[in-house]
Amino acid sequence: MTAKKVVYCAAMVLENDEGEILLAQRPKGKSFEGMWEFPGGKIESGETPEAALVREAEEELGIVLNPERLLPLHFVSHAYDDFHLVMMVYHAISWLGDLDAKEGQTLRWVAREDMADYIDKTPPADIPLMELLAEVA
Repeated sequence: MTAKKVVYCAAMVLENDEGEILLAQRPKGKSFEGMWEFPGGKIESGETPEAALVREAEEELGIVLNPERLLPLHFVSHAYDDFHLVMMVYHAISWLGDLDAKEGQTLRWVAREDMADYIDKTPPADIPLMELLAEVA
């Protein structure tokens, strides 16, 4: 078995007062272009997953998260062809500011019962979480 680079990232299940989950559509020019995913990103060297989400929320969505209000929810370990992704997923139900798609991505609030409609439009690593959220509905 050939060793692959391991990439660590953090993602959030951002939930609004109506119980809808925020999905972001990957912009043109990025891997998995046009697919829907949970907001988040790579964890930088020396950064905690919570700190990564606080940073990514500000950079991508223009909102401020309180790291103490991020609840661990799930994790994913997925082997892509050229790297292995380990994704730590947190539940976030509170933030400051108004959402702003700062990286040109489309944002959409999705009801849990509609989450299954996105399973075939998401990167493979996000599928287990989409399935889990669809089952909870």
